[in-house]
Formats: sequence, structure tokens, C-alpha cells
Amino acid sequence: PIALWERPGAGAAKMPQVMVVARNFMDMVAALPAAKLDMLYDSAFICEAVLRSFPPLAKKYVIQMLYVSAPMPAAAMQEWVLDEYASKHKVAIDRLLQLRVFVEVRDRRKEVSYKMNNKFQANMQKYLVSGGCLPREPLPFSVTGRLPTLVELENYALDQWECFLLQLINSSQVEKGTTFSSSMMKTFQRGLLSSRDGEAAKLSENGFQFLLMETNAQLWYIMREYISSAEERGVDPTDLISFLLELSFHTQGAAYSLSTLTEVQRVAIMDLMELGLVKLQQGRKDSWFIPTKLATNLSSSLSDSAASKEGIVVVETNFRLYAYSASKLHCEILRLFSRVE
Repeated sequence: PIALWERPGAGAAKMPQVMVVARNFMDMVAALPAAKLDMLYDSAFICEAVLRSFPPLAKKYVIQMLYVSAPMPAAAMQEWVLDEYASKHKVAIDRLLQLRVFVEVRDRRKEVSYKMNNKFQANMQKYLVSGGCLPREPLPFSVTGRLPTLVELENYALDQWECFLLQLINSSQVEKGTTFSSSMMKTFQRGLLSSRDGEAAKLSENGFQFLLMETNAQLWYIMREYISSAEERGVDPTDLISFLLELSFHTQGAAYSLSTLTEVQRVAIMDLMELGLVKLQQGRKDSWFIPTKLATNLSSSLSDSAASKEGIVVVETNFRLYAYSASKLHCEILRLFSRVE
């Protein structure tokens, strides 16, 4: 489908403000109380997810300190890098401290040293030597029969995500809405829509910026809102973070039995299905969920998962836009700053 748009008032357009979002779950993990954070490190997979998220220098420090039990003086660690990389050293140390992978200790002379978190260290040592084991194994073909191909799964995930975004911006183009409650949708819309007295809610500048983000950046924003409102629903945020990070280590396209999930995880998996992170299927005797690429990318950094995409819009010097797309979401975004002719 080809459509022609003209951008109204092009000369006086105002650029949207930059929207600040968590780059990944680790910003939320770092904000947890120390006791909750230590509980997360009971899982070797969460330890690995945290390690993945670090900048290269911080990863190097973790590997260097993995079998060191005594505190390492900060002054000695400073000598591990050349002077011109002091700023990167500080960033690495700060991140390690934020996530309590390193714990700061002081001796009698008040000199600072760094020691690795005992739980994190022990679990990473075990993981390095013997590998990890997820709490559930994929179901065999004899139980599931034919499963969706990776292409079919990716198309499903994108369709679900697009449907959710259309509903998020109050679009009339939504054919099948999600089962999220109105209060949950309002939580997601917080900061994305703005309204004045007596007027319908409209997309804010932050909301506009959100729609132009990469899918993974959008997903992290929604997940942040989903987790931050967990206590309002009577759910411990730590349980959700743990499950979501664990989910990222499942095999894309494999089937996992729903009977292996806790009650909290069962509720969460229904919500994740609405967002396109998993696909649910029912067999004769068992039910299962199939992780999509959106789920397995949860523990990746934005730079790891961002990929260049082919453009769909041609912009002329007279401000006319020609858009080549079959996506209702793309059309709705273009309607926000153009007039359809």
C-alpha cells in the first residue's frame, strides 16, 4: 500500500524532547534494596544476565576478581588501567558497586578496597565450571507436535506488539484489543499521554518520542512500568525481575510447560503473551508457552539488539511524504504529524 502525506505547518514544527528510559532491566535491578538484590543472585542465570550488561572493562574486572577472596585495594585496581582510561575505570567501578557485584570495604586507615559479592562470586564460579540448568526443560516433539517456525513466531510477536501500541495511543484502528485492565493501560500510558480538562488524552512529546524508538527500547520502557506497578497488584517486583531475566535464557521457539510456573509467573505469562513475548498453545494433556525473540532479547543491551532497518518513508523538499507500508501502526504514527491526502 502506498499513501501520500503532507506535513502541516512544517516550518513551525517543534522537535520532541528527548525521552529518558532505562536502557535495560539493570537500571531497575540496581535500584532494588541490597537484601532484594542479594536474593536475585541466588540464580546463576541472573548473575550471568548482570555480567552481560556490564561495560567491557567491568566484565574484565569481574573475571579478574572471580577467584580472589580477599578485598582488593582501590589504589591497586586503579593501576590496572592507563591514566587516559581513568574515566572508563570509574564508570566500571561505579556500575559494579551499583549492582552490588563489588562491595566497598574500609580498613582501619579508612583506605577503600573492593570485595566481590559472596553470592554472586559463588554462583558464577559454579556456572563457569559446570554450566547452569534452567528450572524447566523444553517439551519433546512427541508432546507438542509441530511448533511455529521462527519466522511465524517473529510475525506473531510483531503483530501482538503492534496491536498493543495501537491500543496504547488510543487508536481507533485496533481490531483486537488486549486483555489488560483499564488501570493497567493507564499505568503504561503514564508519561506518554497528556490531557487537559474536558479534552481527550493526546500523545505527549515523550509519547511521540517513544513511538519512534527501537522495539527493544519500547519494550524496556513498558517492562519498567509493569514492574514498578507490581506492588500495587500485590506482587513482589523481585519475583518479576527474576522471572523475566530467567525467561531471556530460554530457547526461542521451544515449548515449555505452564505447569512448571508458580502462580505469580502464570499471571505474568498471560500479560507477556499480550505483549508478544510468548505464544501460548494448548495440547491434549498439557499447555505450554513458546518464547519469542522479544523475550530472549530481554537481557541484551540496546547496542546488542539494535539493528538497522530499511526505511519506509520518502521525504520530498516540499514536505510531502510517500510511505510504503502495510502496517497500521506506521500509518497512525505518520498521522500524528502529517495530513493524509
